[in-house]
Amino acid sequence: MQGSQPGNNGTTNETINLLDYLEVLAKRKSLIVRTTLAVFVLSVCGSLLLTKIYSTTALVLPPQQDQSLMGLMIGQVGGGMANLAGDLLGNGTSADRCIGILKSNAVSDDIIDRFNLMKVFNAKSRDDVYKTLGRKVDIVAGKKDGIISITVEDKDPRLAADIANAYVDELAKMMINLNVTGAVQNKAYLAEQLAKTKVSLSSAEEKIKGFKAKNKMVDVTEQAKGAIQGIADLTAQLAAEQVKLAVLQRSLTDSSQEVKNQKVVIDRLREQIAHFEGNGKGGAIPSVGSVPALGEEYLRLMRDFKIQESLVELLTKQYEMAKLTEEMNVAGIQVIQRARVPDKKAKPKRSAIVLMGTLLGLMGSTVAAFLIEYRERMTIEERQRWQYIFSLVKGE
Repeated sequence: MQGSQPGNNGTTNETINLLDYLEVLAKRKSLIVRTTLAVFVLSVCGSLLLTKIYSTTALVLPPQQDQSLMGLMIGQVGGGMANLAGDLLGNGTSADRCIGILKSNAVSDDIIDRFNLMKVFNAKSRDDVYKTLGRKVDIVAGKKDGIISITVEDKDPRLAADIANAYVDELAKMMINLNVTGAVQNKAYLAEQLAKTKVSLSSAEEKIKGFKAKNKMVDVTEQAKGAIQGIADLTAQLAAEQVKLAVLQRSLTDSSQEVKNQKVVIDRLREQIAHFEGNGKGGAIPSVGSVPALGEEYLRLMRDFKIQESLVELLTKQYEMAKLTEEMNVAGIQVIQRARVPDKKAKPKRSAIVLMGTLLGLMGSTVAAFLIEYRERMTIEERQRWQYIFSLVKGE
């Protein structure tokens, strides 16, 4: 009997503790119910007073390839160097460039003036409107597909849709302006370079003719012809990369990453040319003819002629591409989805607000009920200890 007493006492104590909790809840049920109902009513009223916010999204696909002179030239300089340039300059920058344009003050200013947002947002300064737009407009690009989404939230559903579509329109206008302006500048630069190269080509051709007339014909092996053509192609690629560098330097500083990367491409091309040409006996072009001096002179003239010929061909292509870009007058972006006027609000989530508020009211009132009960059951010693703790907190 005595041995089983502790077990009975333990069970009895646990039952008593659980009953104590239930007793407190039953004793303070009025407080818990009234508080929970009050919070429920306040949550309902508060959620009804919150302004309805509507959300709409426009989707834009950025240019899949760079349609400027830079992108067109990369496709013309040859597979190996094109891959090198792509690795160094980075891929998938079209979306980042478009997002940068969309977030610029130039686009924001046009939209602010178009919809008179200073008055609509009741803003005191233009900077305040920029901040408000920053909160209302979310512009992101998909990590996998690169599609740009322009999401606008506002209490006026039509204004939200109009602003989202206005961003699409402004992006298209800006892209057209940039493409045309760049094409005009590049065309003028290429025309100048092409004219100079044609003069050099004519000069190289006359020198070849003069050499042949003076020294009869010099036999050139197929190996020498191949080496000459290889050096000419590399030199033409080098000239193309130098043109791209000049285009970049007109709009960027030497400290920019794009300019630095382009200089790396040029340095590597020069290393390839130097390695291919070699020095003296180590060169890639073998000697020709019975008289080495004449053979070397002929190969040098032939190499200069091939280089100028390759440059004229390359620069002609780039000039025609620049003319085409100027005449096309296209943005390069594709509108996948224009924003529509939403018919359902996005915020506030009234049911979630009421549910969360009610749960917090129930939990808070339950905790308050136990605190009140604990305060009533405190002994004099416990009250004195609490007073002592409060005095320590106050620093008395």
